[in-house]
Amino acid sequence: MEFRCVDECSQCCIEREYYPSKKFGKIGVLILPDEKERIEKLAKENNLDIKILPRIGVSESRDSGPSKILAYQMMGVEKNGNTCPFLDTESGNKSPHNGFPCKIYKNRPLACKTYPLIESDPITLDEKCKFCKEHKTADENLNSETESLLKIKEQMNTELPFIWRFATEIGEEQDNNLFESGWILEE
Repeated sequence: MEFRCVDECSQCCIEREYYPSKKFGKIGVLILPDEKERIEKLAKENNLDIKILPRIGVSESRDSGPSKILAYQMMGVEKNGNTCPFLDTESGNKSPHNGFPCKIYKNRPLACKTYPLIESDPITLDEKCKFCKEHKTADENLNSETESLLKIKEQMNTELPFIWRFATEIGEEQDNNLFESGWILEE
């Protein structure tokens, strides 16, 4: 079955999730280091304030914190971390599937180009995607998404033994007491 966005859906650009657990806060859109400057420039061109935080770092020692950042994350504009800053929710314009349009669709981050694919072994579909929930499968026209995911995996490959995740302290207000902040070593 061919993947297509569900009519009037923009859910993947709005809802953010806690990952890998609530203590880390909500994650933002994955931004690779070589994309960061371009995304910041696009925000400036669109008169948008964006918040980009570290996401994943690596190091040779467990005592020092990360010596290299493998990925950043662009946080949502809402206080709880939701809604991509590039999602046009105000103009009244619509995307081809009648959802909210992306202001930078042709220049969107590689992570956005992979959706609805999720990096796992084997690669799978995001169960939160409305199309994927409804149809349970999509085995056609996901070639460019697969290619984008493989590019991300290639850039995330590292020889350094210690992996760090950045806790954002961003999420739902009722979860504030669970959040940690800063770099946390993966055990």
